Amino acid sequence: MSTEQKIAIEQEIENLKSNLTGDMFQDMETRDQIHNLEMQLKGVKPIDSHFDCIGCGS
Repeated sequence: MSTEQKIAIEQEIENLKSNLTGDMFQDMETRDQIHNLEMQLKGVKPIDSHFDCIGCGS
């Protein structure tokens, strides 16, 4: 992953975090998107994989 891609993912995470309301049910989809981006950033899952997490079934 290039530096530009990492920066773009980090910016997207920050944008999503700014949209959080504090309501667990309302924020569920946004938190899922943040989680998926963080997994990509840390190299936990392949970027092009349609399986987010085999262990938890996300």
